[in-house]
Amino acid sequence: MNSSSPAKIGLIGCGNISKAYFNSCKLFPNLNLVACSDIDVVRAREAAAQNGIEALSVEDLLASSDIEIAINLTIPQAHAEIDCRALEAGRHVFSEKPFALTLAEGVQIQSAARKAGRRVGCAPDTVLGAAVQTCRKLLDDGAIGKPVAFTAVMQCRGHEHWHPAPEFYYKRGGGPMFDMGPYYLHALITLLGPVKRVAGLTKITFPERLITSEPKKGQSITVEVPTHLASLLEFQDGAVGTFVTSFDVRGPFTNPVIEIYGTEGTLRVPDPNGTGGQVQIGAACQGEWEDVPHSHPYAKGSRGLGVADLVAALRTGRRHRANDQIALHALEIMEAIHVSAEQGRHVELTTTCERPAPMRNDLPEFVLD
Repeated sequence: MNSSSPAKIGLIGCGNISKAYFNSCKLFPNLNLVACSDIDVVRAREAAAQNGIEALSVEDLLASSDIEIAINLTIPQAHAEIDCRALEAGRHVFSEKPFALTLAEGVQIQSAARKAGRRVGCAPDTVLGAAVQTCRKLLDDGAIGKPVAFTAVMQCRGHEHWHPAPEFYYKRGGGPMFDMGPYYLHALITLLGPVKRVAGLTKITFPERLITSEPKKGQSITVEVPTHLASLLEFQDGAVGTFVTSFDVRGPFTNPVIEIYGTEGTLRVPDPNGTGGQVQIGAACQGEWEDVPHSHPYAKGSRGLGVADLVAALRTGRRHRANDQIALHALEIMEAIHVSAEQGRHVELTTTCERPAPMRNDLPEFVLD
């Protein structure tokens, strides 16, 4: 494959998140989205018509030798199955988060990738954007000394207030940890490295949820998964901290998104669900925050960067950054938090990963290395 040739992409799953990928695939010159598929044939055809591509069945899309990478945007319950089918068909895969629903499923995906000699990438790729990469550079440059602790908090009132089909957020594979946790965990792994052990407490505050968004306004949801999770994470390099995810916070709150506390100061990391946001540094023993300008590109947009990086990595032979090892490690962390809450003990992790290579900051936007 020519090092400059774009990769032909097939997208599976034309739901709510697909719009971001349809748009982002037009931004990166090394991506050429040629086909899409969905269990809802009408929805696939409408998406194809809107984007000037072909609508195919999943079988035909995976069978097409023209398609190099399959983007998997199906519901979480189908991630592992579709990933494995795509790999067995000879396609590289980039999947939306979470990587899978269980560690065993994640290992199955990795096994299929090794057998097929193909690569797997996984969202969130927002950590490759300007904000987290700026924070990574600050940490690597010693701006706050050695990281010793952190706080990470994701709180909201739940997705039934805005999402057109929020039911699956409260079923197996959903909840605030599996839905939003990957953004925070991938950011923390990018910044601090792998985790050693975890402890957790969980609860279901509202067993029934009332949908107030259209088109299902007035319908109720029976909650099957914890909706408030408080956890402790110990990283292999020694940093320890608190990670909270919740769909149960109804009023305003002032908790930081992510703060990392070092021996020489504090780093405020913007919302990892986006690529931009204000980075701030607080010096030791001083009460003022200093705004830090972004040192890296990609401050706008939050989807597709990981796919573009995967293609660039395939062309040059390097490791792609939003890779399966990080995704599997984050998946085990999430699973272990639930296990800890159920069994009342710390859980030692069995997986690990390398911190992904930092993005270069001396390259123009849309050039990946």
